[in-house]
Amino acid sequence: MRKTARHASLAAAGLLALSSLTACANNAASSTADTGSGGGGGKGTSVKIMVGGLDKVIYLPAMLTQRLGYFQAEGLNVQLLSEPAGVQAETALVSGQVQGAVGFYDHTLDLQVKGKSVESVVQFSHAPGEVEVVSNKAAGDLASPKDFKGRKLGVTGLGSSTDFLTKYLAVKNGVKVSDFTPVAVGAGPTFIAALQKGAIDGGMTTDPTVATILDKKAGKILIDMRTPEGSQEALGGPYPSSSLYMQTDWVNGHKETVQKLANAFVKTLKWMSTHSADEIAAKMPADYSQGDKALYAQAIKSTLPMFTDDGVMPQDGPETVEKVLKAFNPNIQNAKVDLSKTYTTEFVNAVK
Repeated sequence: MRKTARHASLAAAGLLALSSLTACANNAASSTADTGSGGGGGKGTSVKIMVGGLDKVIYLPAMLTQRLGYFQAEGLNVQLLSEPAGVQAETALVSGQVQGAVGFYDHTLDLQVKGKSVESVVQFSHAPGEVEVVSNKAAGDLASPKDFKGRKLGVTGLGSSTDFLTKYLAVKNGVKVSDFTPVAVGAGPTFIAALQKGAIDGGMTTDPTVATILDKKAGKILIDMRTPEGSQEALGGPYPSSSLYMQTDWVNGHKETVQKLANAFVKTLKWMSTHSADEIAAKMPADYSQGDKALYAQAIKSTLPMFTDDGVMPQDGPETVEKVLKAFNPNIQNAKVDLSKTYTTEFVNAVK
């Protein structure tokens, strides 16, 4: 059997209107990754991968694999593209504009109930890597998700994993989804500006945005899900999030290429597990640190606990993701999800 019942996953987003796809793809193409030592051009099997934010630490293995030269070593010519939210990476994948997406595993469940067969082939994480922050102004009255009612809460995009996790935290704590307003503010400077200007009272984001908010003293941490312990406390179990996921038909028709991708990514995850945050930061594009290398290294250090070192789906992970999605998502509440079809360990188990 290709699937291993002992492993698990996370949940996410709705499809964007296909009419907006071309614009998304054009935007992404304009932000093609700095290929660094890994090289994005040259000979080899060509693969396009859309990432839900190349500079987000939760998706760091994508660019790091490029920079370490591991794609090239496998005979792959990988082009990394970037969109600000995982839901947009998902859309590019199902439209056939790219062969792979680096985003949250939860998209595979959401897409299955919409009739799309997509699976995680390398699981980067066993925790969301997400943080719920609150503005200094709102901190006095917004002390837990029980206080979400009437609030404007920032998410990267509507239908994104941050949107879904925010809704779950609300419902889990007795607040209806209709009782608060999710606001799409992206990540980085747009998220921070919204927090400082009062456009949002709080919101869910990742590093390096979290590190910058704390450094600027623009807000405080309400819930920290960057570690397996934080995931367990907030969500009740391991929460597989960032992953490489692909359309199942494409995987089955290109197994040699998928194996090479798995080889490269698992090699990176193992490298990350034996190197410091400073060493990892030094390998990344210079502009990712936004002029503060120490702060960027700290952001990586804070998020490192979320990553696996073998690319394997964490045990009971998919079940946690399904439970989270069923708590608020009517599409999944009323559907039977075959979790065994949302991920495969065939390729990571074959890595030597």
